Amino acid sequence: MSREILVTILFVVLGFFFPQLWLRSKIERRQKEVRKGLPDALDLLTICVEAGLGFDAAMAKVGDKWENEISLSFARALREIQLGKARRDALKVMADRVDLPEMTSFVAAIIQSEALGVSMARVLRIQSDQMRIKRKQRAEEEAEKAPVKMILPMGIFIFPSILIVLLTPALMRIVTTFGDL
Repeated sequence: MSREILVTILFVVLGFFFPQLWLRSKIERRQKEVRKGLPDALDLLTICVEAGLGFDAAMAKVGDKWENEISLSFARALREIQLGKARRDALKVMADRVDLPEMTSFVAAIIQSEALGVSMARVLRIQSDQMRIKRKQRAEEEAEKAPVKMILPMGIFIFPSILIVLLTPALMRIVTTFGDL
């Protein structure tokens, strides 16, 4: 009887926490993919705008070029614009949906550029450069964490095998030397 209650409680707890953990991991994976692809998407946007395309056409190019989360976000925002939503509102919704500080700052810069009449290509170039710098800083930060993460596997797997290789001949010599006594 108590076993059934424990199993029921276990499944209730798993049923409560597992979907939240699963959803959180999906969100983090999606944000990581968007963060990874954003500088490249901004480069393509910049090139398209500098080549003479409008911002909407450049967003369409990004949506057509790749099949990843950032291109899907741009394609969805473009569809919303085509359905009559203001570009500012569609971009804000896209930034809210992605929920990344990088995307929010990009959208804010685009909206401000439109409001002030600043060159869109220049704003895109600056945003692209900033995203590349941030990506480089994140990579350097992860590289600095690598030695700390390697300590445990080295301590468990590598150091014992090195000790065995180095100490086995010495132990054999000690045993043969003191075995004669």
